[in-house]
Amino acid sequence: MDGLSAGSEAAFADYVHRLVDVIGHADRAEPLNDYCLGLMLPVERKSVEPLAAVTAPARVSAKHQSLLHFVGQAPWSDEALLARVRDEVLPRIERHGPIEAWIVDDTGFPKKGKHSVGVTRQYCGQLGKQDNCQVAVSLSIANVAASLPIAYRLYLPEIWAADPERRHKAKIPDSVAFQTKPAIALDQIRAAQAAGVAPGVVLADAGYGADGAFRTGLSALGLDYVVGVQPTLSVWRPGEEPLPPKPWRGKGRPTSLMRRSPEHSPVSVKVLAQELPQDAWQTIGWREGTNTDLASRFAAVRVRPASRDYNLTEPRAEEWLLIEWPEGDTEPLKYWLSTSMPTLRSESSSAPPSCDGASSATIRNSNRNSVSAITKGEAGEVSIIMRASASPLTDSSSPRDRLFPPQRRPKPKTARNLPFPKIIDPADPPIRPERHAPNSIATVRRHLTVALSRSLQRCPCCTRTMPAKSTNL
Repeated sequence: MDGLSAGSEAAFADYVHRLVDVIGHADRAEPLNDYCLGLMLPVERKSVEPLAAVTAPARVSAKHQSLLHFVGQAPWSDEALLARVRDEVLPRIERHGPIEAWIVDDTGFPKKGKHSVGVTRQYCGQLGKQDNCQVAVSLSIANVAASLPIAYRLYLPEIWAADPERRHKAKIPDSVAFQTKPAIALDQIRAAQAAGVAPGVVLADAGYGADGAFRTGLSALGLDYVVGVQPTLSVWRPGEEPLPPKPWRGKGRPTSLMRRSPEHSPVSVKVLAQELPQDAWQTIGWREGTNTDLASRFAAVRVRPASRDYNLTEPRAEEWLLIEWPEGDTEPLKYWLSTSMPTLRSESSSAPPSCDGASSATIRNSNRNSVSAITKGEAGEVSIIMRASASPLTDSSSPRDRLFPPQRRPKPKTARNLPFPKIIDPADPPIRPERHAPNSIATVRRHLTVALSRSLQRCPCCTRTMPAKSTNL
């Protein structure tokens, strides 16, 4: 353990040292090291003062001033620092396979006060509801083994962007204007393309996929995507599209816009899902649960998005609509739009992949309870797979002993999720129907108790002569 700790400490020091030249001044090396160290330590609050107390308990005041200047005053570039991190970590990730996905997501940070930049009442993913928080938009790249954030930007709500007094007090640069989260994500994706990052399928939840401009921007950049959408999204039924412009009859101004009619109009994806026949649905396993594998029903339909297409001169391109409708639920649960052909299959299925050379990448979904994996092969097909795996990259295992690349679940170290022992011979059942992990203290105590009882000639409770027959464990 000491050798492992020493090796980890040396690796951490070497990693921070490689970032020093990006920070811009040698005097910032020590506060950079202390700040990174403090963020990794189990401290409840990650503000500067608690970090100073835990990294330099003998000189808290001086360290507090040093970290405060480093975080709030030192002119170093977030983009340059993240680019250096990407250059350092990306080769390690690509040892396990090429980059397959670009993950767009946002992270909420609950706050009690109102003075931190961008803090307001908005949806917070950590809390699962609207509350006082900050929100940051991130772009990560991923393959089957790991994911790495390569862009990270604080979202500035419109109420902050339009308040000169708050901007001046928080020292927000004039160049920072209000942008929606999908617009920020598109800027991050454009920057990643310009930097030559290996392309991947863009994955995002409905907070981004519901924005038509975001999907249009991804298509303009030549990127495939699988994004969540809202049940109210309007689409044309399979095989349908908007009506062509009315022919000009020599009166009024000619128009080239697409049109609809009361008899020929789009429907919401929820209505379309309810119209699908029974044979359109396929049940697949999507996650390894606590006691058994979880499964759900999915369907894939070819549709054209119809949102405001009456302002267009030609129909939108066809896309795949993916729908999840669990058995027994009264209505569909989730919807996605995909630009590539989806193939629904279980991770544990013995069926061959949809195409040769396929590989997968992972993204945690919005409720953080499962991981969606997406596979894109040479034929342009995309397989949506649900699997339970972790995303950080380490040399061997995480603090919770999860191996990377993700592997089968190891033997449990507690009896919480173990099945009760089976009674094979009714005439010779186990002493007690208990569950035991082989390396637990309860198991050791049980073995000791049984071993001691075997050495006794009489039962210590009833003084009855002990049988010669061995006792079950």
